[in-house]
Formats: sequence, C-alpha cells, structure tokens
Amino acid sequence: MELLVLMGVLAGALGLTALARRYNLSAPLLIVVVALAVSFIPGVPRVELDPELILTLVLPPLLYSTALESSFAQFRSASRPIIALGVVLVVVTALGVGFVVHLLLPELPVASALVLGAVVAPPDAVTAVAIGRRLGLPRRLMTVLTGESLVNDAAALTLYKIALAAVLGSAGSIGHGFLIFLVAAVLGIGVGLLAGVIVGFIRRRLDDPLMESAFGIIVPFAVYVIAEHLHPLSEDFSGSGVLAVVAAGLYLGNQSLHAGSATRVQDSTIWASFDVLLETLVFALMGLQLPFVLEDTEQAAADNTTLVICALVVLAVTILIRIPYVFLTGVVPRAMRLFDRDRMKIPWRYFTVLSWTGMRGVVTLAAATGVPLLTRDGAPFPGREEIQLFAFTVAIGTLLIQGLTLPVLIRKLKVNSDAEAERDEAEELHAREAAMQAALDRLNTLMPELLSKVDITRERAERLTARLRGLVESRYRGALAAISLSEEDREASPHAAFVQARRELLLAQREAVLACRDAGELDDDVLRKVLRELDLEELALSDTLTSRLT
Repeated sequence: MELLVLMGVLAGALGLTALARRYNLSAPLLIVVVALAVSFIPGVPRVELDPELILTLVLPPLLYSTALESSFAQFRSASRPIIALGVVLVVVTALGVGFVVHLLLPELPVASALVLGAVVAPPDAVTAVAIGRRLGLPRRLMTVLTGESLVNDAAALTLYKIALAAVLGSAGSIGHGFLIFLVAAVLGIGVGLLAGVIVGFIRRRLDDPLMESAFGIIVPFAVYVIAEHLHPLSEDFSGSGVLAVVAAGLYLGNQSLHAGSATRVQDSTIWASFDVLLETLVFALMGLQLPFVLEDTEQAAADNTTLVICALVVLAVTILIRIPYVFLTGVVPRAMRLFDRDRMKIPWRYFTVLSWTGMRGVVTLAAATGVPLLTRDGAPFPGREEIQLFAFTVAIGTLLIQGLTLPVLIRKLKVNSDAEAERDEAEELHAREAAMQAALDRLNTLMPELLSKVDITRERAERLTARLRGLVESRYRGALAAISLSEEDREASPHAAFVQARRELLLAQREAVLACRDAGELDDDVLRKVLRELDLEELALSDTLTSRLT
C-alpha cells in the first residue's frame, strides 16, 4: 500500500512538473503549493519522509548530476565565494539560529538548539538554479549558486553530526569537533577522487556506451555509502559522503569531455531524467509533511501558539542572516572577486540577488526527521518536535517567500546574461572557426590516403573531398548565421529553410517505414534499426541555428 501511495505521489508530481514546464512556471513551487493543499484533504494517507532514503538514494544522484554538468575551471575560479557561502555561511547560520532559539526557548539545551541551527543552515539551490536558468542569470552567479549547493550540504551535515553527538553525550571538545570536520572533508574528497580515477580508467577501456553509463549510474550511491561507512579513528569519525559524490562528479565530468559522443549524449539524457524524477518526488514529499509535523508537535507541547511564533522568528532569522553576510563579503578585499576572469568589480545587483537565494529544501527536512527519538540514556531527545516544526517552517517558508519573489527581484534589477552574450558569441565563433580550419586542413591530406588505401579513382576521391568540404563549410555558415543574424533573419535564412526541408524529408521517410511495418512487410527489429538511423540524422540537424530557432 505504501509503495502504491508513493507511486501515486510521484505520478502527480510529474504531472505538475509537465504543467509547469509547459507554462514556464517554477515546478518546485507549484508542487509544494499543491502538495500542501492536498495534505489537508481528509483521508490522505500518511507519506513518511524517510531520512535514510533521502540522504542515501535521493541526495547523491542529484549532487552527482549537478557536479557532472559543472565546469571544474569555473568552480575553481569561484572557489572563494563558494567556500564563503557554502562553508562559512553555513557555520554562521547554524550558530546564529542556535543562539536565537536558545534565547526564545531557554529550557531547550544549547546542543539541541545547535542541532536545529545545523538543520536549517544549508540552502537548497535547486529552486534558485531553476529560476536563474529560466530568467537568464549571468554565468558568474550561476557558478556560485551551483558551487554553493555542492558543498553546503556537507558542511551542514557534518555540523549536524557534531551537534547530535553533543546531545547524545558522546561529543568531546571544540578541537574534537574540528577534527571530525577535517576528517570528513579529507576522507570524503579522497574517496571521491579515488573512485573517479578508477571508474574513469574502467570506462575508457570499455568502449561500450551502455556499460559506461551503467558504471556511471552506480558511482554516486557507491561513493556516498563507502565514505559514510569509513571510520578511520572511531565511530565518531567518518568521511563526508556528500563531498565524495561532488569530488567524483567533478572529476568524471571533466573526463567526460574526452569520452565518446554516444556516451556523453546518453549520460546527459539519463541524468536529466534522474533529476526531474527525484526533484519532483522530494518537493511533493515536503509539501505532504505539514499535517503530520503539526500533529507530532501538538502531542508534545501544550502551548502551540508560542511555538508557531518562535518558528516564524527562526524563519525570519534564517532569511535575514544571509543578506548582510553576502554584502559584507562583497566589501572585504578580494573576498568575492572571483566571479570574473578579469576580477572586475561586481555590481551590487548581483549581491542583492545572491542574498535572496537562500531557499531551504529536502536536506533540511530529512535531517530534522532523522533526529533520534531517544538519547543513549533512553530519555526522549530534548526538543525533537520543536526541531521538526521549525525546520518545516523554514523549508516551506523560504521556498514560498523567496521562491515566489526571486523572479520579480531578478526582473526588477535587470540581472541577466546580456552582458555575457557578446563575449560568448565571440568565443563560439572562434571555436567554430578553429574546428572548421582543422577539418579543412585534415581534408587536404585525406585524398592521398584514400587513393592509397581504398579502391577508388582520383575523380571519385576529388568528388568525395569536395562533398566533405561543402558539408564542413555549410555547417560553419549555419552556425555563423545563428550568431550574427537576428531572430527574424535566422528564420528567413537559406540554412533554416534547408533544415526545415530536411526534417520534412525525414518525416516522410519515417512514415513510409511505419507503413511498411503496418503492411506486414517489415519486422519490428528491422524497423527499430531503420528508425534509429533516421532519429540520429534528425538529432544531427539540431545544431546551433536549429536550437535557437526552436
């Protein structure tokens, strides 16, 4: 029954995602709002948010997919702001929220308040990145947002473990906690890089796109589990599974640039599907938790009004801590000057947008749900219900408040990638010129090789060479039109007409082949082979011009 309910939740979330994509809406926000409304319908089954499931089966592939698509060079160039936001700000937020909670609820132990601080500290950049891509945020901002999302979970979950150990009575000194943090980082990165090297070595020698992708799928789950279960000193010490996944993803993503085209295309499709599937599921589960969080809180506390007020204060503090911190790091010399290759001064509008991208997500809820019921002495975990209520309020509140207003803020401040477009076009043109020239240079030496290796006349070799030259130059002219012409001129260009005509011919071929199959003249296996060739040819038409037109 639980599996059937979960499948129903997933199907509904995917339907909402399709609706959001069709009408250019924010899928995470739409799913959360609808799930919140559904959760209040009488008789709706309770869908538990299993923290082990989230942290082991959902978080690793999402992080790995993001790391695969990230540029290691851009990540390294933006390392200072990424560390400032993904590590330092996480610690500042955890301490700040913990302090405020202790003031609001003096009866709550300091360690429990720090557990809550660690739980709400890491922003989930899924929503911010999705909005940023849709609205065309500059690449510099997207790099920092993506990099922050890759490292902040590791910092927050490590702090979470240290705070839990303090409540459970197994924590040591501050130095002991710092050593736990250091071991987690070093061991996690080491495991990830080692796994990346091994998997990369195996994949390069397989020469089989299907098996290469299969090996890639198991990487995030394997490295996460291995890192988390390595205890080099004692049970208190382990590697960071999150950092292991990120390190492996960055390494293999960089190596994939030298892999075969079939593997790259297949991997991109697989991980894009994983992202949509898992993101829709976790946001739906987030929205469905509200009645159950309130129910658990009501059973443990007499004065719910006070707790709700405290939860709203924690929400406000969590949002507000990020704003001055981002602007403060902007004025510290060289602190945030890694956005641009030329280390130019960063516009204040960038900092404004960055300060408002602190939406919390499923990691916050999973960590809160994972707080144990009892301490090692058998006593109830102090403040467990309050931690869950506050964490849910922060996660849903930031998603709705900041997620709904972030697009408006971006449009009002006119923060977009227009300034980068001219440089991107120049770089793209240079790359395509270099590629065309390399092809033409190779073509000049190709005819003698054809004559010596293949039984072909000089006349036929020359015709073949001229045909190849025309193909290379035609693709370059199409790309040049996409870069230099306006949208109206591109639509009226000869190359656009050629692409459209070629697609019509492929459609006619596909319909003819299907008619042969329907007439019983073609076996399904043969049909699939022919259709695959036609599909690949159609995909080849999706060059720069075609993608911009569609």
